[in-house]
Amino acid sequence: MSTTATSQPAAKPAPLNVAADFPPSTYADWRQLVEAELKGIPFDKKLVARTYEGIALQPIYRREDVADLPHVASLPGFAPFVRGRKATGYLTQSWDVSQEIFNSSPAEFNTAARAYLSRGLTGLNIVLDQATRNGQDPDTAAAGDVGAGGLSVATLADLAKALDGVDLEKVSLLVRSGASALPFAALLVALCQKRGKAASALRGCIEMDPLGVLAHAGTLPQSLAGAYHEMAELVRWAAKHAPELQTVCVHSRSWHEAGGNAVQELAFALATGVEYVRELDARGLGVNLAAPRVRFALTAGANFFTEIAKLRAARMLWATAVAALGGNAEAQKLTLHVRTSLWNKTVLDPHVNLLRGTVEAFAGAMGGCDSLQVGAFDEVVRTPDEFSQRIARNTQIILQKECDLDRVIDPAGGAWFVERLTDSIARAAWALFQEVEKRGGMAAAMKAGFPQAEVAKTATEKLKNVATRRDVIIGTNQFANLKEKPLPKPACDAAAFQRLRAEQVAAYRTSADEAQSTAVIAKLAKIVVAGKTGLFATCVEAVTAGATLGEITRALRANDQPDAPVTPVTLQRAAQDFERLRAAVECYAAGTGARPKVFLANMGPLAQYKARADFSRGFFAVGGFDTVYPKGFATVEEAAAKALESGAPVIVICSTDETYPALVPGLVKAIKEKDAGRTVVLAGYPPDQVEAHQQAGVDDFVHVRVNAVELLTNLLKKVGVAL
Repeated sequence: MSTTATSQPAAKPAPLNVAADFPPSTYADWRQLVEAELKGIPFDKKLVARTYEGIALQPIYRREDVADLPHVASLPGFAPFVRGRKATGYLTQSWDVSQEIFNSSPAEFNTAARAYLSRGLTGLNIVLDQATRNGQDPDTAAAGDVGAGGLSVATLADLAKALDGVDLEKVSLLVRSGASALPFAALLVALCQKRGKAASALRGCIEMDPLGVLAHAGTLPQSLAGAYHEMAELVRWAAKHAPELQTVCVHSRSWHEAGGNAVQELAFALATGVEYVRELDARGLGVNLAAPRVRFALTAGANFFTEIAKLRAARMLWATAVAALGGNAEAQKLTLHVRTSLWNKTVLDPHVNLLRGTVEAFAGAMGGCDSLQVGAFDEVVRTPDEFSQRIARNTQIILQKECDLDRVIDPAGGAWFVERLTDSIARAAWALFQEVEKRGGMAAAMKAGFPQAEVAKTATEKLKNVATRRDVIIGTNQFANLKEKPLPKPACDAAAFQRLRAEQVAAYRTSADEAQSTAVIAKLAKIVVAGKTGLFATCVEAVTAGATLGEITRALRANDQPDAPVTPVTLQRAAQDFERLRAAVECYAAGTGARPKVFLANMGPLAQYKARADFSRGFFAVGGFDTVYPKGFATVEEAAAKALESGAPVIVICSTDETYPALVPGLVKAIKEKDAGRTVVLAGYPPDQVEAHQQAGVDDFVHVRVNAVELLTNLLKKVGVAL
């Protein structure tokens, strides 16, 4: 008979007591531990980062950092709208997926627009060419302006062809129309009437932004007062007949792409918006009518959290400003379009732009944009092709459909870091805005050159940090790929396109019979003498009769003259100086059959030279140099012989500070005695040895603090590269 042992029940584990088992640590405890590990290095110097906005970013944020911020307790859909203009966020309606379409001819534009709308686009972003923005027909504009940067539109037939098959009742429009939106708006409304559709169904924005154009162009095709008159008449009409269509847009692009920081971008955009509302109010349109007609188009840059905070701060600042102007809660709500930056995009290693654009798009969505434009990765190289446009469009669709960013409300809200940063940016931007106000407002400040000078100072600092590689641009000033093949650029004959468009407009004019021509002349004459009442309606009548955009523009400005120019900002990109060097080297290589070479005179065993040799190879690659990287040499005689034999015009000595005093004099002498024309560079910069090395014949030093653009420029000139 077998027996079975009686099993004992397992003892229950003791309950976890988090408070007892994990006693809380205080900020003081953490700070003490950090400072001990820093071993005397000041905390603020090592762990506190300072931004271009002058904000000190702490390594850790706590509840105490937001305790005094009044906006943190606010809710989405309520003033100051930092958490969004709608209580439901994206839950009931996501942001508009917008995409700039750069096709110049109406037929090609239509093909692209219909294709993109069938593949996820919900906002049609129409960029007009320079001639159309200037109010010129193709037969009177310069060849370089016709088709430049966008769609050429001169007639109602042009616009009908461009928007054929596009349901304007279902698609949001963004039309970059420059300093004046009234002539294009007349074409658009005339098209609606021709189709039998009500203009009240139009939504989006026809983006009139005279101060934005003045900032980067330095001049306007009409006076600023004339532009404000056109703005007021269009706003007056749209408020009554197309309530969902905004007609003013404040673009921050000029300040951002000129190198400004987030505070400058916000302050100058805010000052511009306030000036527009004041000018409209002075022309009989109250703040509560004018402010909702204004859309802001801000640019999202590379600093992820700063950009989120900037967008959130923009809503708070606009609400504060409009409230101060007497606007009600509805008027205080900001409509926000976001576009990815051009400042940090590169011609070199352009596919990295995909990653940059994705981060910026993510920030735009997290910051609560109402519409979003993701630039194509090749937009700074060429007119984006179908593939690059598809990737750009799908970037934000993935954020919506796969990342579910439109299923949460203000996802960044409540984060102590983001909330503190939002407040810091808003306060600094408001202070700078007040400086503009003291100077008489944005137009007066621009005439005096104040915002241009402020942005130029920041741009100089940024470009210096790029040149010294403190700010890294992957593939351009760090980790260059000399084997990359440039993206092909399709041929473009601007003169031929201008002739084609001029012929089309001429044929449009000559097709009119005498009665129609007489009617057009009569309508244009009516525009010239029109006052405030019915001006826009008269323009629409002229379009319907057969007038062109250029004819309407000339009639509107018959009694107007442009103002004196202002100093424009310089639109630029951070990578442009390095790209200039690489482009010059490519031309040199095409003519000589080879890139300029650098020979690394590596001295001693691998551990002795490798760190500086690797650094030097990467350093010279960003300037387009090919590098000869041999194993370490045992003697200076052997190193000098191989260096001279290589034919490289630049020789870089790579070793350690400790070995340099014994190696450098003999090695430099051996090289210079044989060929005095060779340039000898030392890898490193030992301060106590510099003078001695220079006396020994060292021409320059390559190290982490050197201005790479200056050094590489000088070396390339020495070897015969034309810059």
